[in-house]
Amino acid sequence: MNEYIAAVIIGIVEGLTEFLPVSSTAHIRFTQELLGLPRDSEYWKMFAIVIQLGAILSVVVYFRARLLGFVKDFINPNANLLTNATADSERATGIPSRWRHPMVLILVAFVVTAIPCFLIDKKIGENLESLPVMGWALLIGGVVMWIVDILCGDRGHTNTIEKVSLRQAIVIGGMQIFAAAFPGTSRSMSTIAGGQLMGLSRGTALEFSFLLSIPVMFAATGFKLGKFLFEAPITMTGKDWGVLAVGFSVSFVVALAVIAWFMNWVRQRGFIPFAIYRIIAGTVVLWLVR
Repeated sequence: MNEYIAAVIIGIVEGLTEFLPVSSTAHIRFTQELLGLPRDSEYWKMFAIVIQLGAILSVVVYFRARLLGFVKDFINPNANLLTNATADSERATGIPSRWRHPMVLILVAFVVTAIPCFLIDKKIGENLESLPVMGWALLIGGVVMWIVDILCGDRGHTNTIEKVSLRQAIVIGGMQIFAAAFPGTSRSMSTIAGGQLMGLSRGTALEFSFLLSIPVMFAATGFKLGKFLFEAPITMTGKDWGVLAVGFSVSFVVALAVIAWFMNWVRQRGFIPFAIYRIIAGTVVLWLVR
């Protein structure tokens, strides 16, 4: 297959699945298999990592006003992001308001995720090559997601990012470890389900998942890309750079559209359709590789 066409297809798949709770890692892996791309190609492994940066950039662009507001509020000591309820909680718990700021909570969740994932990086790499692991992760994750959405729905009492607590952020960060350890679980599925279980509304859980993806994915893709560049340098031709640019650009554009659509969908319909899709996809994968 023409490599530029392959780049477009994989870029579309990455953009569609990166932020939906269906596992982009598994879908990229399956797509490369279906396109007949060499499994042991260091270039295509690196390609799959780099185009994730396009998807991450789409989050920054979509939430640029929100992120800028957080930064201004954090820098300005007189800013009052906290609601009266949060201020009352601060007085009752003794936890400083700075520790309740969304930027701090996202950083805390990131650290909770990053340290264990760094320690089990070798195991993560092994599971990335295992289609059965991805199939089971899709299937089990779909069942879990379905149950959580039925039990929690949109009844969470934490209905804005500003009301998220330190404890909620720590638990959500811990949930992402499962997604890293077992490719196919889906980072967004883990954070959304974890958020719902901790009392976040659907919309808040989804927004926290998007914002948390920025440091997590930048760190993960940067780490993996660094290993390729410094441990096993890849000689790139002009065509290779062109194919990479196409995949990156397509991933960015598609992911940007998906974020806008997904935010609206979830608030009205919930996550059960994605859970059903995961169960079907996981079953098909396990049947194919049995």
